[in-house]
Amino acid sequence: MNHFCTYFDSNYLIRGLTLYRSLEACVGDFRLHVLALDETVADILRRLNTPNVNVVDLSMLERWEPRYQSARRNRSLVEYYFTLSPGLPLYLMQTKEEIDLITYIDADLFFYESPAVLMNELGSRSILITQHRYAPHLKDHVKYGRYNVQYQSFRRDETGLRCLKRWHEQCLEWCYDRVEPDRYADQKYLDEWPGLYGDAVAVSTHKGAGVAPWNWSTESIEHTPNGLGVGGHPLLFFHFHGVKLFGPHAISNGLLDWGMMPWKLRRRLYSDYVREMRRTRAWVRTQTGLKLPLRDRIRRGKGIRVDTLGEIARKAWAQLMIIP
Repeated sequence: MNHFCTYFDSNYLIRGLTLYRSLEACVGDFRLHVLALDETVADILRRLNTPNVNVVDLSMLERWEPRYQSARRNRSLVEYYFTLSPGLPLYLMQTKEEIDLITYIDADLFFYESPAVLMNELGSRSILITQHRYAPHLKDHVKYGRYNVQYQSFRRDETGLRCLKRWHEQCLEWCYDRVEPDRYADQKYLDEWPGLYGDAVAVSTHKGAGVAPWNWSTESIEHTPNGLGVGGHPLLFFHFHGVKLFGPHAISNGLLDWGMMPWKLRRRLYSDYVREMRRTRAWVRTQTGLKLPLRDRIRRGKGIRVDTLGEIARKAWAQLMIIP
């Protein structure tokens, strides 16, 4: 069985469930372990009662690691979520003996093909990570880390567990949304893994893994009889980073800071993603009777950094997409 894990709060609930549905369509035998970051997520996941989902309550993780309570007090909400990234797979490894290999995935991914080819890249090694592969005009973004936390696998062996435990301690000590020479949030810690763990680390070279706003222009994305292809490889998953939902028919695609992709490709990727989220909402309503909102909240409060409303409006207009 393939074991994946992710986390999300109620603002990312539709995205997280759409990720689950994409796995269900592409992966045969799997279990998705979801860290529910609030009670709404935990309640709806339990109402859905899907056999492929295991719900992990945040309170369970915080009992397992009491130091999370002090971390919660000295960092913002998003920084606290970043702090949990290594804790979730480590907790699952330590509490579920049946898991020999765990893969963390971000909740805003969408799978088009099975990631079995990435399992083949991992082979008998202990760790698999994916690169940002920044486009040339974004090379300065390497200061945020060469690798992206979006998709990473850990084997239950000495090296895999040692890596997870070290990363866990690092994030507990420091995990902030600012760049320092050797660290940024939970992400830049990954830069040292190939040097620390050598041949035990597999760095994916599959061009269809981790296609995202920051690298879509580095390879040609083509329509093929079997779906979308990237540089001769099938598109495995796209990272829909930065998408803002204004409703079931309007989004901000989040591409402005990275470079706008051609209109036809933008329509194919982003319009289809929104339609998948609509199908997710309809599925939830059929299963539970609940009608989930298909729009994001603008969250304000202590420790939560947001743009000014004027900047939000400017970016939203530039990136606005209306989906029939």
